[in-house]
Amino acid sequence: MIIELSQLQEISTLVKSAAQNYILPKYQQVMHGYKDDGSLITEVDLNVQNFIRDELRQRYPQIDMLAEEMTAEQHNDLFEDNQSAIWCLDPLDGTRNFSSGVAFFSISLALIVNREINMGLVYDPLRDECFCAIKDKGAWLNGDEINPTDIKQPLEQTTAIIDFKRLPASLAKKIALSPPYSSQRSFGSVALDWCYLAMGRCHLYLHGQQNLWDYAAGYLIFNETMAQTGAKHSTFACTLDGEDVYNRTLAKRSAVAAINQTLFDQWAAYLSVNKN
Repeated sequence: MIIELSQLQEISTLVKSAAQNYILPKYQQVMHGYKDDGSLITEVDLNVQNFIRDELRQRYPQIDMLAEEMTAEQHNDLFEDNQSAIWCLDPLDGTRNFSSGVAFFSISLALIVNREINMGLVYDPLRDECFCAIKDKGAWLNGDEINPTDIKQPLEQTTAIIDFKRLPASLAKKIALSPPYSSQRSFGSVALDWCYLAMGRCHLYLHGQQNLWDYAAGYLIFNETMAQTGAKHSTFACTLDGEDVYNRTLAKRSAVAAINQTLFDQWAAYLSVNKN
């Protein structure tokens, strides 16, 4: 199954409706609980998940959904049993931000076809920014094509998004003590991190451990933006071990990325020297 632009627009409307009906009315006034792994969950996560699942099921009854708020066993069963097509949803990426009143969270939805990420959509309801991509067709923000940013500054003048919590302790310490960049951020929504990188709002990226539902949509948006330079999808992103970020499994993956070849080569070289 290949998603067309007209279908993408319909899916975007559906996701925006979920945000308007279930996320925005509860922002800064929702109670939260904790899952077994210690991460937060709210009624909003579940309501958004159920709404999008039911709406997509009506339109695409042949496609199952793998969503964050399922058990690990359900994740594995769904991913292994669906070789043709499956939705991959994070109903509220940045739940801790949302529940704390921090204005940085999103809905992330991807379509994985034959184990390839075919479509990605990330919606930021507070800024009304809808990032979308279709494999080999491009990436868009609110309907306008996202073009690669022409960055000229050297590595030491760049801004990096880094999630220190999930990095090897020795690497995190070395980066903190001798960063090769000028400024660092950590926002709390992996999906939006990738979109901000695609937009050139930051220049470098590093994350130690991402789940598929966290990164699938944003990763495609980044790749499709970078593809306009003529580069292959793996040119500006890899894991800390130099592998493709997405390896067609549910395994948690690290991510190293930058918005052009020069910065990526320098950033990856710095991390390679300091990761052990």
